[in-house]
Amino acid sequence: MKSKGLISIILPLILVLLFGCSQEKSKLQDKVILGIASDVTNFNPLYAFNGTEVNVSEIIFPGLLGHNWDDTKGEITSFPLLAEDWEWSKDSSSITFNLRQDVYWSDSVQFTADDVVYSFDLYSDVVVNSRFYASFDNYYLNSDLSIDLDKSFEIISSHKVKFNFRPGSVPSLFDTDMPILPKHVFENIAREDIATSEVNFKPVGSGPYQLADWNKNQSIVLRLNHDSFLAKENSIEELIFKIIPDYNSRLVQLKNQEIDFMEEVRPEDLNDLKDVDYLSYTLRKGREYEYVGWNNLDPVEFAEEGKLVPHKLFGDSNERKALTHAINRQMILDEFLSGYGQISTGPVAPIFDRAINKNVKPRGYNPTLAKEILKNAGWTDTDSDGILDKDGKDFSFDLSIPGGNPLRVSVATVIQNNLKAIGINVNIVTLEPSVLIDQMFGKKLDAWISGWAVPIPILLKPFWHSDLESNIPNVASYRNKEIDSILDKLETCKSVDLQKDLFKRFQEIIQNDEPVTFLFWMDNIVVYNSKIENMDINPLGSIHYCWNWTLKE
Repeated sequence: MKSKGLISIILPLILVLLFGCSQEKSKLQDKVILGIASDVTNFNPLYAFNGTEVNVSEIIFPGLLGHNWDDTKGEITSFPLLAEDWEWSKDSSSITFNLRQDVYWSDSVQFTADDVVYSFDLYSDVVVNSRFYASFDNYYLNSDLSIDLDKSFEIISSHKVKFNFRPGSVPSLFDTDMPILPKHVFENIAREDIATSEVNFKPVGSGPYQLADWNKNQSIVLRLNHDSFLAKENSIEELIFKIIPDYNSRLVQLKNQEIDFMEEVRPEDLNDLKDVDYLSYTLRKGREYEYVGWNNLDPVEFAEEGKLVPHKLFGDSNERKALTHAINRQMILDEFLSGYGQISTGPVAPIFDRAINKNVKPRGYNPTLAKEILKNAGWTDTDSDGILDKDGKDFSFDLSIPGGNPLRVSVATVIQNNLKAIGINVNIVTLEPSVLIDQMFGKKLDAWISGWAVPIPILLKPFWHSDLESNIPNVASYRNKEIDSILDKLETCKSVDLQKDLFKRFQEIIQNDEPVTFLFWMDNIVVYNSKIENMDINPLGSIHYCWNWTLKE
């Protein structure tokens, strides 16, 4: 009897212990580890600049609305997040948001319309100097480019707010799409102190995940906020961003299931990963393109005198066209990207189905035609040294590339060999990435290889408008009056059909002028553990709306 009594006591204890261990193990497994290349510097969307900072901060601080990508139409659709719904005025000069009343900040204070207005105040304040400063052109503005709050906003009730836009502007939902910050947290901090405040590292958000731990240069741990209106019963409990700067180390850890997610996998590595039964992959298409930049201006004349003098090698569109014909872009695409991409004809991505001009075709690889174009432009080998020359100047230049980028090293080598075959000498110069960027924006380089990520919705003016002082990203210093007119019209055009026509004409002119050599659109190869379900990886992002992710049972 004693033994039976002892068993009756011990057995439940054993079951409890076993059950408890099982539960703990299950809880520990309810996480996803994402391998990333670099750490963040803060968690404040005011100052989130790199991709990881933007992704993490927008999970902690959602906006009034979210966006989906309609692949069939090649455009964005929007849906409510902190907002319950919205309504435009008949003339589209204002929009009214009804806000959710079940949203609370992670310190249990209720979210209200005051938070919305206060957030836009911070974003536009010259003293705060956020990443969005001077980007609110559709609002009523003060002389320092901050938003005139009295004219631009009307708080109708604690959960209803109206946005007013200046006459003549063409506002869209994107003008209202900012991560919303808690007024009660920030209003007690002097504006000039926000950039260095502890609040940047201890975020009080309203999102589905909150910061649980941050080990600098090691990991960022986000834990599900079960009280969030976005959290679901089967949402993943923890998202761990593991910082692994070395690409090959990330790859090894992905194979060994030490991480569950990795972006920008190189095409040459994908074949091995395809054979791993617990890994899946998808392609995030159409946002990034590589190009060879040709400085359209003489960098010496510009630096010393501020003069806009055409570059002696690249100042004429015919020379730039010849260079494009001489580069075997299809071979580069096939050999170094394994076909995961497509040749580019300009800066309008093929994913924008309604804007893309399908009549604009890529220039083919044709070194014979390239030599003929250059000969007609006066470039011949007068001294028989194998290098074309004109007016006593050899067609020889430095092609600058960033260090630590194997793809660009390979592409530069192909370009060097391709151009050598038609009598052009190319010296490959490797620079630190930060130095390359500084010199590129300073218009000090002759030629370089770089890339751009295309904004959604399409934004072209900063990159291609002739006003070089106001449009600093126009690093090639391209100038064309008709292009300027098109870009100015796109800022005020309300007709969707006219916008399409303007985009298509833009692409025709760009191809005719060939301001740079557009190489190819690159697919972002995303590989992840097959245990993760309900992922929506599209041109808008790879980890957005991660609260919808679930794990297989």
